[in-house]
Amino acid sequence: MRVDDIARRVSGKLQGNGAITIRGVASLEAAGPEDLSFAEEPRALSRARESQAGCILVPRGGAIPGRTTIEVEWPKASLVRVAEILYPEEAPAPGIHPTAVVDASADVARDASIGPHVVIEKEARVGAETRLAAGVFIGARAKVGRQCILYPRVTVYRGAQIGDRVILHAGVVIGSDGFGYVFTEGRQHKKFPQIGQVVIENDVEIGSHSTVDRGSLGVTRIGAGTKIDNLVQIAHNVTIGRGCLIAAQTGIAGSAKVGDHVVMAGQVGVGDHARIEDGAVIGGQAGILPGKIVRKGATVWGTPARPLREFKRMYAWFSRRAATESRITAAQKRSR
Repeated sequence: MRVDDIARRVSGKLQGNGAITIRGVASLEAAGPEDLSFAEEPRALSRARESQAGCILVPRGGAIPGRTTIEVEWPKASLVRVAEILYPEEAPAPGIHPTAVVDASADVARDASIGPHVVIEKEARVGAETRLAAGVFIGARAKVGRQCILYPRVTVYRGAQIGDRVILHAGVVIGSDGFGYVFTEGRQHKKFPQIGQVVIENDVEIGSHSTVDRGSLGVTRIGAGTKIDNLVQIAHNVTIGRGCLIAAQTGIAGSAKVGDHVVMAGQVGVGDHARIEDGAVIGGQAGILPGKIVRKGATVWGTPARPLREFKRMYAWFSRRAATESRITAAQKRSR
């Protein structure tokens, strides 16, 4: 793919040799003469001068003298567009593999691709152009929408509802029972009914071995466009809004409410019935206590979570505590 063709496709301003052939994309450090790379921040632009990349996507006004560059509004996003062209995904042929088990009452689109050892139970539905890889299980009356990709060994329990263009990576479990028990008079933990539902809206992506429990009596819902990393646990009756980003090893306890465009870093813990409002940012390993409210647009850190500015002050104080105690002890000894 020629550089001048790339410039046209990303509506960018070319400087340098448009006849260079680009065959791949790479980081600034790893790129070679046939690779496309990108630089957005000032530090990256400085490193870009030493890169061997054949062409570099840069912000408007960020052209590098003597180098072949394309100025665009969002270099990283433009790189994604080019990568999709250079590395097209090979879609399997439509049809049902001979080893798949599909109930006669299931509704499977003719152009869906059903891989080896897939199981689709009674009255389940699989939409057009959807791909189910080897070992996927679709429970009774579950629905999987159009143009979805379910990677190997994804499990979708009975009745779960999955929208269009959803991607579920290997080992994801949708609709398992929530962790709900009642402590009875006989001092036993008796299971509370887990008979609710899971709804995954359009354009959601969920990473490998993450789990989304069904509602106990209501609905667990993941909003459109939300992206969830590997090894994330979402409990029963949780509601997550649109366009959220949730990083690995995060756990969200039952009946928590998460607004739109919330960002959670790795290993965040959210207590039951907590509420996180739109646009909040939760720092890595932060703990949101049960019932806690994180206000719209706030950035919080620590356990229990507190506003970032307050957390920084407390962290600095604790960091100086040992030295302060030593000085106090020395002063006390001198005064005796």
